[in-house]
Amino acid sequence: MPLAACGQFCATNILSANLISCQTLLRKAASGGAKALFLPEASDYISTSPEETLKLCVPAVESVFVRGLQEEAKRLALPVNVGIHEPTLDGKKDRVRNMSIWIDERGEIVERYQKLHVFDVDIEGGPKIVESRTTEPGSVITPPFDTVVGKLGMLICFDLRFPEPSLQLRRLGADIISYPSAFTIPTGQVHFEILLRARAIETQSYVFAAAQIGKHNERRSSYGHTMIVDPWGKVVAECSRVKVGDVPKPAGDVEPEICFAEVDASLLERVRREVPLKRRFDVYPEV
Repeated sequence: MPLAACGQFCATNILSANLISCQTLLRKAASGGAKALFLPEASDYISTSPEETLKLCVPAVESVFVRGLQEEAKRLALPVNVGIHEPTLDGKKDRVRNMSIWIDERGEIVERYQKLHVFDVDIEGGPKIVESRTTEPGSVITPPFDTVVGKLGMLICFDLRFPEPSLQLRRLGADIISYPSAFTIPTGQVHFEILLRARAIETQSYVFAAAQIGKHNERRSSYGHTMIVDPWGKVVAECSRVKVGDVPKPAGDVEPEICFAEVDASLLERVRREVPLKRRFDVYPEV
């Protein structure tokens, strides 16, 4: 059974420092015997302002973060799924794309997915984040593709709140669904695990959710709790989280962390065979 790894760390607006953290996680994954590594949303940077989000965004071929990650993936022959920012295809200067990419064992970017659902939230007494100010929503679901750990469908963070894209990925043949994330602390403490387990149960797939953790800057903190959930809905691997009452640690005090789990193809087959999900599209619409 192939072994997969999920990593978490605390990104800032310094791409070179974020690269060092991710290279550390790549080396930890490789030394632990993993065949693939999953990293969080916005691993390249988390900015201090909308203006900085736009300023830091460059094409992947010019990104010190992406190029460094590709080199390390190639050196270790270890594929990696990671969340990054990329410019829009039409060159808009006031928008970026929130992307999940797959870098193969040769260090090449071979698959891309653009986040469908932008994150706009204004929680009373909590964070206010308006992703739509700077982020262009995607318009297509990237079909699942073969990897060394299974057939992978890619989604991102806020997509987790919508079951429709994961159900579509399952219909297209996904065995694994990834959700690189940077959940806020109040929403993460209540919803993150519940939603991940629900998506795993209803799609009967493995779910990999590599997450940001800690205080990125004065305006932004993340919950953590990177998880791997199996097709039965069981959490089979997890990293630390910001618990109720905890103060999130600043980036300099957050050690990159990793967890591992085997991908059991026989479990996938058994769950799907024993609990067949025969949908009634004659009664309700197919989504």
